[in-house]
Amino acid sequence: MYLENGNSFRQLARLAGVSEANIARRIRRLIDRLTGGQYVMCLRNRQNLTRTELLVARDHFIRGWPLRKIAATHNYTFYQVRKIVKKVERLAQIADNARTK
Repeated sequence: MYLENGNSFRQLARLAGVSEANIARRIRRLIDRLTGGQYVMCLRNRQNLTRTELLVARDHFIRGWPLRKIAATHNYTFYQVRKIVKKVERLAQIADNARTK
């Protein structure tokens, strides 16, 4: 609503029942995660990732969920999730290095 409709933090806070500062912080964090590039690299290299790996990447990089929450939500072990996140981070690092050369 903020990006597409131009709603103010005050309007969003009223709808969500939280403070304006809380809404501003949430939006800033989401924008930071979106522009961080790691998830974008995942999408660009989706042919190298499984559906599960993309789901874990989304939950970690976009939603900002901790590894334990991702594991519990998707019924994976913490170690499986950690391995996937490390793989995705390596893939993003390789893609970033190739892009800067």
